[in-house]
Amino acid sequence: MAKPKKTPRPRAETPKGFRDYFGAEVTHRAEMLRKIAAVYHRYGFDALESSGVETVEALGKFLPDVDRPNEGVFAWQEDAEGDKPGDWLALRYDLTAPLARVYAQHRNDLPTPYRRYAMGPVWRNEKPGPGRFRQFYQCDADTVGAPSVAADAEICAMLADCLEEVGIARGDYIVRVNNRKVLNGVLEVAGLSGDDKEAERGIVLRAIDKLDRLGPEGVRALLGEGRKDESGDFTKGAGLDGPQADVVMGFMQAKGASGAETVDRLRSLVAGSDIGMQGVDELNLISDLLKAGGYGPDRVEIDPSVVRGLGYYTGPVFEAELTFEIQDEKGRTRNFGSVAGGGRYDDLVKRFTGQEVPATGVSIGVDRLLAALAMKTEGAAPDPGPVVVTVMDRDRMADYQAMVAELRQAGIRAEVYLGNPKNFGNQLKYADKRGSPVAVIEGGDENARGVVQIKDLILGAKIAQSATHEEWKDRPSQYEVPRDQLVARVRDILDNQ
Repeated sequence: MAKPKKTPRPRAETPKGFRDYFGAEVTHRAEMLRKIAAVYHRYGFDALESSGVETVEALGKFLPDVDRPNEGVFAWQEDAEGDKPGDWLALRYDLTAPLARVYAQHRNDLPTPYRRYAMGPVWRNEKPGPGRFRQFYQCDADTVGAPSVAADAEICAMLADCLEEVGIARGDYIVRVNNRKVLNGVLEVAGLSGDDKEAERGIVLRAIDKLDRLGPEGVRALLGEGRKDESGDFTKGAGLDGPQADVVMGFMQAKGASGAETVDRLRSLVAGSDIGMQGVDELNLISDLLKAGGYGPDRVEIDPSVVRGLGYYTGPVFEAELTFEIQDEKGRTRNFGSVAGGGRYDDLVKRFTGQEVPATGVSIGVDRLLAALAMKTEGAAPDPGPVVVTVMDRDRMADYQAMVAELRQAGIRAEVYLGNPKNFGNQLKYADKRGSPVAVIEGGDENARGVVQIKDLILGAKIAQSATHEEWKDRPSQYEVPRDQLVARVRDILDNQ
């Protein structure tokens, strides 16, 4: 008789493009979200928590900065009900498309303008890579129903405040602002307006969006006949002649020594274009409003080289860049780069209502910002683990629980060792693995005398590493104290550390 086949065990591994987060990673993210939410709340924005699942119809047939958007979502079809096919559903790919649906659905009950912030995971069904995951956190704030660029200026100021609130020092970041209307004016001056030029405009948009990667020469090639990359593949260009390409390149390189100089250069570039002049005036007004609020060019600046998202946004567009230097995976020195972006998108809600609804907002890439802070604080001491109350006598577990309760009530993170207490050395190894600063020990003798032993684990590790004990002779790493002084003595150790 043949032996029954064994069912193979499932593989214990995360799907490609996903990862697990542990301990300090989770708490650091939660703390960052709390700080950002506090800034958003201070600016008058209300929290919104919408479903992680939307209908594909509600999400729309586009993703910002993605050429083939329908390839980029995790979607499935519900079971049919009778003759009616089931709806197609998808995990949200950002927090903006759900906002458009929420506002259109509840607009009669919401104030105008509606100011909301939202935080949570989003999912992109894209090819994963180093540092690129299919699930990541976003942290958004948007104003819906405010046509004035004062709303855009406010978003820029709030973004600067958020970065400083989470620990990015002034001088280590810059919020850069551009405007899609200025680009539209540039395209008009370059002779690329009209329905018959839609294909060329698309190529130009994609070309300038690659400025960081290809540099000015690469972009100029794509504006002309095309570009051949290192592998020999040829990308067809927009076919612009020299003067036309000069106008587009002038737009991207118009940044001057001051905001006023930049605005003057842009104004001369778009002379003769109403939409272009409107965009320049908006940038000038944003600069004036920020200056009035104390947000100078050391925090927010006008910069036409900001091109990411210009195909998606309809007016001002902004990006927060961290300017401090890091070492990349190949040991090269470079700036950390962008951690947030946003802009004005006046057409998104129109899909639901048929009417244009002005909107502007920003999205902070929480995971990138966490990575930046980790690099800034590299070498700093890790977060301490809990105080561990060891177990010397199983029959006195209630006494140990009383100790840990007193520590917790005093605001001290603490736990009783809940493993097998037979080997006391394993209890101390556990405390070391948790990064515990203190271990509390009380055997039968200590209990009878009304004392406890306190072991300073951080100091003990330093003594173990030191070549001489002279510097530590006045600070023993373990000592006994009266039982009623337990909390105070543990607090002293934590404060000194």
